Amino acid sequence: MYKTIEDNGEFELIEKKSRFIANAIYVENKTEAENKIKEIKKKFYDAKHHCFAYRILDNESIYEKSSDDGEPSGTAGSPLLNILQKNNFCNMLIIVTRYFGGILLGTGGLVRAYSGAAAGAIENCSKINIEKGTEYSLIVDYTNFKKIQYYCKINKITINSIQYGENIICKATIPNSQKASFLLDIENRSIVIKEIKEEREIYIRKL
Repeated sequence: MYKTIEDNGEFELIEKKSRFIANAIYVENKTEAENKIKEIKKKFYDAKHHCFAYRILDNESIYEKSSDDGEPSGTAGSPLLNILQKNNFCNMLIIVTRYFGGILLGTGGLVRAYSGAAAGAIENCSKINIEKGTEYSLIVDYTNFKKIQYYCKINKITINSIQYGENIICKATIPNSQKASFLLDIENRSIVIKEIKEEREIYIRKL
């Protein structure tokens, strides 16, 4: 299980007249992360550095990228990425913009400043879990559909779509931790489903 943020956060830190503006941003994929970096650079166009790190769930693997953006090697991008890694954050971008204040901070000072600014931005976000799950297509008759809806509600299973016809066809995402009990409830007729089809493996954002 991984973690991510539900909303974005910002934090500002002043260290020896240098201004560090950190943004923690939820992103779905690499393209969105790169676009957000461009937006921040455009917003703070007159800043000296825009250091960043992000981690993205990409099918069965994790894609990582970081940049010191002109700061001494290992003083910005790597510490930001380390924060994401040690907290098991994914689908998340941290970008810290620095306005240089004229006083050199040294490598240790830079690591502390970038890390502190990033930690502050993350602290201002709500955190949620990302759990691997499965999307199912369920065919249900009208007489049993309200029971299915109630079952999904109390078990925190998300119904993504509902299609009405001769029967009701709905798509629901089941966290893999609940998959065995869900299939058992169908087998022992605790819930009545006419037909079930596994569609795809997905990641679910879950409180």
